[in-house]
Amino acid sequence: MKIATFNINGVKARLDGLLDWLRDSAPDVACLQEIKSIDANFPREAIEDLGYIVETHGQKGFNGVAILSKLPIEDVTRGLPGDDSDEQARYIEATVMGTRPVRVAGLYLPNGNPAPGPKYDYKLAWMERLEARMRDVLATEEPAIFCGDYNVIPQDEDAARPDAWREDALGLPQTRAAFRRLLALGMTEMFRARTMAGGHYSFWDYQAGAFDRNDGIRIDHHLLSPQAADLVTDVWIEKDLRAREKPSDHVPVWIELDA
Repeated sequence: MKIATFNINGVKARLDGLLDWLRDSAPDVACLQEIKSIDANFPREAIEDLGYIVETHGQKGFNGVAILSKLPIEDVTRGLPGDDSDEQARYIEATVMGTRPVRVAGLYLPNGNPAPGPKYDYKLAWMERLEARMRDVLATEEPAIFCGDYNVIPQDEDAARPDAWREDALGLPQTRAAFRRLLALGMTEMFRARTMAGGHYSFWDYQAGAFDRNDGIRIDHHLLSPQAADLVTDVWIEKDLRAREKPSDHVPVWIELDA
């Protein structure tokens, strides 16, 4: 089972590129972030024509997440538990029925800037709710994957210029500490489990030739339960996609499971 997380940065603006990617790279499951579309306007038919089941949790103009799956999916839930007043569409979960069931959560964690301030408070509160949800899912002792745009630079090796992010919500000590608490639950951040080397990024700003200079950051992650981590056969970042016409500022990050 090949699972990719991909912040598409507007599904309608980048539909042609998304369809090409689905044809060429053929993920079994794709978790999309920043679809920037309400559910009714999501271009599901074009994606369904490629053999995908489409589940969305959308919002007009910004945010929004989706799960696309070639495999049957069950028990779809929308919204991160813990705050009934939260109307931002940032979280979706489903069980993917491969050779064994895998619980897959697609998330778009708040950016949090400017920090300090209410947006950063929301980010940290959201991470506390995510920690609680992970704790509940881990208690089932089933394979589970929480993937998406975490808007977290976990360590200095995850930025080409780490000093530039010291005061940014993505790299503040409180953000990194909250991320480490997720790992302390027993989750494995799969890319870092394979390599500790720097120079691997999943986001490059559109400005100032950042991609050409590899001035990037790694903020798109797969966090896996122990039962899922045991099934992983490969993990990689599809960097070349950033060089295509009209790209997202993110690229897909992949894991492959024996499932």
